[in-house]
Amino acid sequence: MATLRETRDRITSVKNTSKITQAMSMVATAKLRRAQDAITAARPFANQVQKILGNLSSADADYVHPFFEQRKSINNVAIVAISSDRGLCGAFNTNMLRVVSTRIAELKAAYPKAQIHLVPVGKRSVAAARKGTDAVVREFNDVFGKLDYSTAIEIADIVTDGFLGGVYDHVEIIGNQFVNVMRQEVRTTQLLPIVPTTNDASTSSNVDYIYEPTQGEILNTLLPMYIKLQIWTGLLDSNAAENAARRMAMENATTNARELITALQLVYNRERQAAITTEMLEIVGGAEALASAQ
Repeated sequence: MATLRETRDRITSVKNTSKITQAMSMVATAKLRRAQDAITAARPFANQVQKILGNLSSADADYVHPFFEQRKSINNVAIVAISSDRGLCGAFNTNMLRVVSTRIAELKAAYPKAQIHLVPVGKRSVAAARKGTDAVVREFNDVFGKLDYSTAIEIADIVTDGFLGGVYDHVEIIGNQFVNVMRQEVRTTQLLPIVPTTNDASTSSNVDYIYEPTQGEILNTLLPMYIKLQIWTGLLDSNAAENAARRMAMENATTNARELITALQLVYNRERQAAITTEMLEIVGGAEALASAQ
């Protein structure tokens, strides 16, 4: 009977786990809807700013903004690594951290004298950065509990001030991009120096631009906004991708728990039937023994 009790206790435990994972899946679904709406609303504006930036950068002009400056020697590289604050989201953080490690190795191989500076965003990224040997510029914990645009401004100020001050020669941002509910991709984007975008020849060539005010003043206003938008959309993408990954992970966990409950119930029924059969055989055997004794 001890085996029956252990199996029954295990069934109860798995049922409780199933209820928890199902509840977490429902919470992730609700959060995903809001996060998906946020990134969907932010992308058109960010794409339009990038399009305008491509037109301005492709136009012939004597003024070159410092954000476009390609450094001859790369001695310091800053990486903004965006993860989640919590786990239970499948391979979401593992894939991102693996890409960060691979990218750091590639940068060190390409620029042997370069020092890597990390700006970890999210608890998982912060924990990984603390275990590593690379310099940590600033840690951003608990940013996704209440995601705010001010976080993107703080990160943008760190990397832009460092780039303009010569502290960093190259800046990249690594994080998960939300493609759809079933798919999230880890993307590496060069943040600084800005790589001019190439638009279609029909829209960018043979156009005489008239700047009011000057091109320099326009770029001085537009480019810092562009950097903030890149970081903000990166945070929104990662937030939506995290909730999508957690939803799928919890749905899979719930399905696995239910399958395990079914299997354990079969085991329990077989053990119970065997116990009943054993008791019946013992009763029959005892009755026969009494009958033969008389």
